[in-house]
Amino acid sequence: MSRRVVRQSKFRHVFGQAAKADQAYEDIRVSKVTWDSSFCAVNPKFLAIIVEAGGGGAFIVLPLAKTGRVDKNYPLVTGHTAPVLDIDWCPHNDNVIASASDDTTIMVWQIPDYTPMRNITEPIITLEGHSKRVGILSWHPTARNVLLSAGGDNVIIIWNVGTGEVLLSLDDMHPDVIHSVCWNSNGSLLATTCKDKTLRIIDPRKGQVVAERARPHEGARPLRAVFTADGKLLSTSFSRLALWDLNNFEEPVALQEMDTSNGVLLPFYDPDSSIVYLCGKGDSSIRYFEITDEPPFVHYLNTFSSKEPQRGMGFMPKRGLDVSKCEIARFYKLHERKCEPIIMTVPRKSDLFQDDLYPDTPGPEPALEADEWLSGQDAEPVLISLRDGYVPPKHRELRVTKRNILDVRPPSGPRRSQSASDAPLSQHTLETLLEEIKALRERVQAQEQRITALENMLCELVDGTD
Repeated sequence: MSRRVVRQSKFRHVFGQAAKADQAYEDIRVSKVTWDSSFCAVNPKFLAIIVEAGGGGAFIVLPLAKTGRVDKNYPLVTGHTAPVLDIDWCPHNDNVIASASDDTTIMVWQIPDYTPMRNITEPIITLEGHSKRVGILSWHPTARNVLLSAGGDNVIIIWNVGTGEVLLSLDDMHPDVIHSVCWNSNGSLLATTCKDKTLRIIDPRKGQVVAERARPHEGARPLRAVFTADGKLLSTSFSRLALWDLNNFEEPVALQEMDTSNGVLLPFYDPDSSIVYLCGKGDSSIRYFEITDEPPFVHYLNTFSSKEPQRGMGFMPKRGLDVSKCEIARFYKLHERKCEPIIMTVPRKSDLFQDDLYPDTPGPEPALEADEWLSGQDAEPVLISLRDGYVPPKHRELRVTKRNILDVRPPSGPRRSQSASDAPLSQHTLETLLEEIKALRERVQAQEQRITALENMLCELVDGTD
């Protein structure tokens, strides 16, 4: 009689568990917009959720520790004139978040460490370049201040947020609505899925589609795709998970059938454990699979199920997890009126740091500057150890340096409408304007510092009276 050999894996017994009721975030009016984004973004400091808002678009940002019932008057981040469709935290600054909206703009916000007393209405910068709604955002994994946006105009724009400039515009590659965009680990390639049912691998700096596969899955549901740690590609439809080798796009390396999901499957991939978690919008379960480098490559692990369907889902970066409890993933599941953490754990008896569960992971320091990446340089993420836990750095400001149109000197040749005697006067006027602008800028900065100091004093007074 043959004996079945059980596959060895430290992740075979990973189990999911919803956090206790007092660890949830209650009374949040989650957005009802019909858009296939996760509606939630989380990092080691903050939880951000797109919410219902009258007369425009808004999202709420809560410190992770502020669990329980959220006051109905809690300040929001407002500024968009139409619903917010996607949000994404900057991987290199835990106080910076970008939002995309139906109003065709992207806004980048600085979130203070203290709780503001009123709505945040002034973004650091507004990025305008799309002609239709913007529904997808994704920060570059290794280059500072590089942000990707994809809009209903079928265009992908890559921005330098530090200057407000367009670095690249990819406008001839997608004939229809873009459903998802994902960077690879060093940000040298993009994987996109589109309404035309084609999976594309794009080199953004060359402006080329380097590989594509038409109809990788049957069916009418939107596709999603993510890169794996070893450079392969995972694609999902509503009932299938496929693993692809970029050197051979004809047939998938592995194909996994699943129970039919009610909605779009949102894949969340953890490169440290090589586990992919599939969360269906409108579904009530999270299925997870381990990806290995030997056949059959994709191994089903388990399914976390709950009673209520999820409206959206946030995925915590590895540096935000509790390593003392062998936590390898944490999700933030959106209900209609609340957000509930779901914790994935590997059962271990020892209280010591588990090296095999926590290899060095991407930290908050960028490996490249925006212009270095644009010039053709690539670099892997700067890794940190989680052995002693992770402490988020203190508040860091994002400074935007827009190019000043006054720095561009006028042509040296004579103008038709200007006589030679007028030239010295124009130069003098220009210098005077520059001096006035410099003085105004200094005055505004001083006022901003004074307002921040007063808000901090007010917060201390309020905390003292409590």
